Amino acid sequence: MNNGWVDEGFGGVADVFAENFSVFPELGAAVTVFVDDRKVVELWDGEAAPGREWESSTVVPVFSCAKGLVSLVVQLLVQDGLLDLDAPIGSYWPEFVAEGKDAITSRMVLGHRAGIPVLDKTLSFEEIAAWTPVISAIEEQKPLWEPGTSYEYHGHVFGFVLGEVIRRITGQLPGAYFRSRVGDPLELRAWIGLPSDEVGSLARLVEAEGRPAMPGPEHLLTRIVTMNGALVFPGLDVPHGWNDPELLGIELPGAGAVASATGLAGVYAAALRMLSTETIGDMVREVSAGQGFLGFDAGARWGSGVLLDSGFRPMLGTRSFGNDGAGGQFAFGDDEHGVAFAYVANRMVGHGDARATRLVTAVRDSLN
Repeated sequence: MNNGWVDEGFGGVADVFAENFSVFPELGAAVTVFVDDRKVVELWDGEAAPGREWESSTVVPVFSCAKGLVSLVVQLLVQDGLLDLDAPIGSYWPEFVAEGKDAITSRMVLGHRAGIPVLDKTLSFEEIAAWTPVISAIEEQKPLWEPGTSYEYHGHVFGFVLGEVIRRITGQLPGAYFRSRVGDPLELRAWIGLPSDEVGSLARLVEAEGRPAMPGPEHLLTRIVTMNGALVFPGLDVPHGWNDPELLGIELPGAGAVASATGLAGVYAAALRMLSTETIGDMVREVSAGQGFLGFDAGARWGSGVLLDSGFRPMLGTRSFGNDGAGGQFAFGDDEHGVAFAYVANRMVGHGDARATRLVTAVRDSLN
């Protein structure tokens, strides 16, 4: 039985949320929807951790949904006149241009076209947590392809490059700047770098049986996801794994966000309030799609830092923008429909599983 509530007309979302617990190996989950800045759905159910039920305040690692937080503050800096997405990153970070990176722009990174999806250098967890060693490794990195000519998912590098641009402009690391600009003023339960006093509200991730295995450690995709093996994936119950508060407490802006469903939906509700129609229009213009550098087409379409509506991630239309996270996490906003949506769960099913998609379909039906 669902905990929470839905507004009149959104009962179909509650029905699908309940059905997900029988159709899928759901453990604990939550979904929140805002329409025109008004909360119309807030549901949660199941187990957050052994012996502890999911609550409205429960937070969970949402992996690459972190890119939505980073992209929001990047776009706010654009609106402030402090950042030009099409200017060379070297304009803000002079040391970045070494080794043939002088033409790389922030938009290339946002669209996964910069040619630096992974680093040659293997860093330790302690070096990753310290930030500066990663930045130095990025400065030393040569692009794998001519920037702008192809694309491939820039898993962790996305967050560190854009995060350093944010730091150069604002003086704050990206997680801290997100909190000062958006999270703290709006009291959103969403962080890049989980505060120690929030560990007690953390849901425990569990891997679903039958999840596809990662390729071998030398495969480019595995290197992208794990930063050359420094971050184990899925690696849940190991030191510095994704259930370890020490990992979740560091600034890992490409994939290290932790949020509640309402906190994550609140990020997109804030985006609809804080970003102009023109800014969102630029953000949802397609930058990358089709076959990438690795030679396959997953069906995703990318704007500037956000996934766009596609068969890979169905949303509500041409003005939808979002990000998903490993295991099934998903959040998006849409200024045409005034919708902000987030679904989070602690049972990690295969990437792109249908739990969130079914809920999005129910939201669409409710709007109609």
